[in-house]
Amino acid sequence: MKPTDPLAEHFRIDSIHKKALSRLRIETIEDLLLHLPKRYEDIANIQSVGGLSLGEDAVVYGQIGGLKSRKAWKSRRPIAEGWVEDGSARMKVMWFNQPYLAKMLTNGMYVKLSGKVTGSEGKLYLANPEVEKLDSLPIDRHDSIFKDTEKLDETLYPVYPETKGVTSKWFFHTVKKCFDKGILDELSDPIPEAILKKYNLPELTVALQWIHTPKKAEHTESARKRFAFEEVFYIQTQKARERATVESAACYQFTTDGVEEFISRFPFTLTGSQQSAIDAILEDFNGKHAMSRLLEGDVGSGKTAVAATTAYAVATSRPDAGKDWGNLQVAYMAPTEILAKQHFESFIEYFHHLPIQVGLITGSGCMKFPSKVDPTKPTKISKAQLLKWVKNGEIPILIGTHALIYKSVEFKHLAHVIIDEQHRFGTNQRKALAKKDARMPHLLSMTATPIPRTLALTVYGDLDITLLEEMPSGRKPIITDIVTPEKQKDMYEHVRSQLDEGRQAYVICPRIDEPDPDKATALRLKSVKAEAKRLKETEFKEYRIGILHGKMTPKEKDDVMKQFADHEIDVLVATSVVEVGVNVPNATNIIIEGAERFGLSQLHQLRGRVIRGTHQPYCFAVTDSKSDKTKERLKALTSAKNGFELAEYDLAFRGSGELYGAKQSGLTDLGMEALKNIKLVEAARTEAYALVESDPELEQHPRIRERLLSVEESLHME
Repeated sequence: MKPTDPLAEHFRIDSIHKKALSRLRIETIEDLLLHLPKRYEDIANIQSVGGLSLGEDAVVYGQIGGLKSRKAWKSRRPIAEGWVEDGSARMKVMWFNQPYLAKMLTNGMYVKLSGKVTGSEGKLYLANPEVEKLDSLPIDRHDSIFKDTEKLDETLYPVYPETKGVTSKWFFHTVKKCFDKGILDELSDPIPEAILKKYNLPELTVALQWIHTPKKAEHTESARKRFAFEEVFYIQTQKARERATVESAACYQFTTDGVEEFISRFPFTLTGSQQSAIDAILEDFNGKHAMSRLLEGDVGSGKTAVAATTAYAVATSRPDAGKDWGNLQVAYMAPTEILAKQHFESFIEYFHHLPIQVGLITGSGCMKFPSKVDPTKPTKISKAQLLKWVKNGEIPILIGTHALIYKSVEFKHLAHVIIDEQHRFGTNQRKALAKKDARMPHLLSMTATPIPRTLALTVYGDLDITLLEEMPSGRKPIITDIVTPEKQKDMYEHVRSQLDEGRQAYVICPRIDEPDPDKATALRLKSVKAEAKRLKETEFKEYRIGILHGKMTPKEKDDVMKQFADHEIDVLVATSVVEVGVNVPNATNIIIEGAERFGLSQLHQLRGRVIRGTHQPYCFAVTDSKSDKTKERLKALTSAKNGFELAEYDLAFRGSGELYGAKQSGLTDLGMEALKNIKLVEAARTEAYALVESDPELEQHPRIRERLLSVEESLHME
């Protein structure tokens, strides 16, 4: 048996198993060994139903059946009842005042029940137990869960990520068979021994035994730390190589004269953070390597002004030293048409006094500023004409959506790429944008999404990071209130008073439509369409209400946003589609329904919609959750100073899986958990950069080079 052998060579894999394993991207023996447990059950503490006694707090595993609901004979209290069986005995189970459980659970279902043994001798039952549904029991029924447990070496039973067609139990037994066949003797550790010793990490074979068949909890922790380090280390190594590629490529070098005069025309004074960011970027422009920088700042912190200043520096520079004609070019990519058009309008404001042409390309059309007919306004032009002018260098600044990276778009001298909320923009995409030009464009990636430091260091490890930590003067801090059902009347009265003063409001709902009644679940979330109708009939009768959601066409969205911006709509009921890029300074109130359904970072971005103007902004996070944990989490919205603080709180409190970018990062759940450990991330980063510096092509580390191919695939790099 070799690590690269297909599983089917050594185990009988039927078609259902094969499809299930394929979904989990498991094909080889090595893939199986690296499919790690997500948690462990301590089977030493499992109790048998036949051994329970009156008054005991019990935790049992088994199958349930006989489910039905009825009313108590005397009190008429509703009851759900059934039985649980584990192979040793069967016991009655009763849930008082929870008759719905008889329908929510299914006969034959595997469960873990935690409750008190009640009743009388000979008539024992489990009262109101907590229920955890299981895909299978911790150990096969024909194995002894309850007999000779003291003889088992392992009492920690691993629980693996599953999918339909393959169970956690199958993974456990198959991994053990691989161990029995001597697979551990065939493995070589890709991580250098010196690094393992430096950080006291177990070598690969030991780590695999400890994580799949642990004898102690400390073993699992040590093994998980090793694999978390390894995962972050691979990504950091990939980032180090990308950085080295960028730094070895030629780039445009140019002077940045005239920037101070450009800034002096702004109708506001730059914050210290904005000035520092501009200084750092201009220094990069004058350096020998292409810039790779992430500009991170809260909504309204002034990222667009920084971007415009850098665009000015590039667009007024010449392609070649000593020549006094031609322009270097800037590509500015936005995630949506709404945002691309908004940036186009902003750049017109910044550049209207200069002889610099600005173009816009989106899926629905192209525009250019200034128009020959009216130099104060933009004009629509054909795509062919715009592309011709971009190709010959006549348009120095081109703003657009992903349409910018189409093959038909060619620049003459692309020196600078600005990306808004598109962080997975790799080195190869920069080269693709520059096309025939051998020089690497400078890259400025921008985000309003609060990113914890560990995530930024890992996923965006090839970028220098600049923070905009100040808000422009005149912006008032948002007053945020957590609204429970009894406070909703006061909330609506406040919003009506604001509407009476001429302000506008957003109402955010988690879903677009009401669910199909036949498929309705216990989870009732407000929908855009139904809530807009309700508000028009009740709370906001005299006001104009509009709706906005992701199923609308780009033109429909643009029309609604224009109506809202022109104050033809007073209250906009929308999904979180308004999270990015909508700018209506007169909108000062936002109601977020089902706030517990959103992450803190997303809630923070949503409320950022109402800090665009100088009026006092208000945010109402509405929840009917009775969970203390939920209330505590939402309370952080009212106390955190900025989005960065909230992001760190979300990481510590809610879990890394909720973070923005987690699904796109290429990290597994274990890797994301590692992000709670800043020392581990910094250690992995340090070792990765040192490794690449000493061995750029990884010729001395072929196993690491092989693994990076899979990292690239998981990061969707082209």
